[in-house]
Amino acid sequence: MSVTAAKGFTAAGIAAGIKENGNPDLALVVNTGPRRAAAGVFTSNRVKAAPVLWSEQVLKGGRVSAVILNSGGANACTGPLGFQDTHATAEKVAGVLGESAAEVAVASTGLIGIRLPMDKLLPGVEKAAAELSAHGGEKAAIAIKTTDSVHKTAVAEGEGWTVGGMTKGAGMLAPGLATMLVVLTTDADLEAPELDKALRAATRTTFDRVDSDGCMSTNDTVLLLASGASGVTPGYDAFAGAVTQVCEDLARQLIGDAEGASKDIRIEVVGAASEDDAVEVGRSIARNNLLKCAIHGEDPNWGRVLSAIGTTSAAFEPDRLNVAINDVWVCRNGSFGEDRDLVDMRYREVRITADLAAGSDSAVIWTNDLTADYVHENSAYSS
Repeated sequence: MSVTAAKGFTAAGIAAGIKENGNPDLALVVNTGPRRAAAGVFTSNRVKAAPVLWSEQVLKGGRVSAVILNSGGANACTGPLGFQDTHATAEKVAGVLGESAAEVAVASTGLIGIRLPMDKLLPGVEKAAAELSAHGGEKAAIAIKTTDSVHKTAVAEGEGWTVGGMTKGAGMLAPGLATMLVVLTTDADLEAPELDKALRAATRTTFDRVDSDGCMSTNDTVLLLASGASGVTPGYDAFAGAVTQVCEDLARQLIGDAEGASKDIRIEVVGAASEDDAVEVGRSIARNNLLKCAIHGEDPNWGRVLSAIGTTSAAFEPDRLNVAINDVWVCRNGSFGEDRDLVDMRYREVRITADLAAGSDSAVIWTNDLTADYVHENSAYSS
């Protein structure tokens, strides 16, 4: 159920001492081939961590032999020395594995503005390499956790081939991906351009539509590696569907583990004049803190949904808007509709439907409620 579900991959997760609490903090995923094709998608934040800048260059070659990931430090906003640390990490992995550093992707997660303890990380690479196993996917997924309460993995099976994956992330979940690291693997025999097309299509409707708190990370990294070990070359549609399935699964797990959340909120915008309009409206609703507080208090306050819609540039007429909360149409034609007391909000998932009555396009955005636990988590995180 992880990055080693597909043939041609080994992985390991170890405690290198990067985290002061002694928890696992270093993961290594290795593509043993015969193919080493890869694609990647990264944060759209203009402030990018050193490992993102490094890995963006690596992915231009369309080949990745190994991915080294650490938690416990983002290596972001650390200047030239931070980039040197990333380079040294890739060189160390390459040296231990007998590969080229130009085919080693690096990913980091944790606090911004602090250099990594290289005296612990580099020896950790040797330890991780010694523990590589075809059954090491779960340990790798555990090692990349930060504030995550659980590790997150998923798998989809094709006809003779597999797509597996792992992710971490529990906060700063917003468009431009999330404060997350994702490694997807497949034993399908495909070239880098096909991987890139499938990955971008999948992230556009999954990770890019998870919007927990409106905050965008400096470290977002999503990698897709193909070993070709199955010897099967699937059709594009089947393969892209499997990649999307794994990404959807992991994205839902991210929302389900969002810091302090007690409600998972599915926002579906329908009747939009364009998909862009639907996404813009969905994001506006997802980022309305007053609404998120109301949902936490199990208050079906549809007025806050309309207020959020009204801040967008989407095409709509205010007196034609309709809103349902958990399938009860509490707002009809821009005014009150069914009795709001009919809305049952006792359960974890809350469904909001916003009908713009302006067209036929739609989009779904996932978010969560705003709780005191979220404030506590993020005020205490640096300590």
